Amino acid sequence: MDQQEIISRITDFMVEDFEVDADAIKPEADLKETLDLDSLDYIDLVVVIEQNFGFKVKPEDFQQMHTIQDLYDYVSNRLQAQINA
Repeated sequence: MDQQEIISRITDFMVEDFEVDADAIKPEADLKETLDLDSLDYIDLVVVIEQNFGFKVKPEDFQQMHTIQDLYDYVSNRLQAQINA
């Protein structure tokens, strides 16, 4: 899966599942401040990531994610690690 597919999938579920305005989903968008996600949304987001990309998200990894770009990079790195494993 290439970076554009990752971005597209993340954008799709952010709009569909979290009712985020598609125009607000930019790499620099802050998950809490700009996208208005709360702690319950974060739990749901972990589940949606696991369902869409097929890997488990460690809570400590998710604590490092602050922007949409962090989310893109995390998913990309985890998928790449699966390929290389």
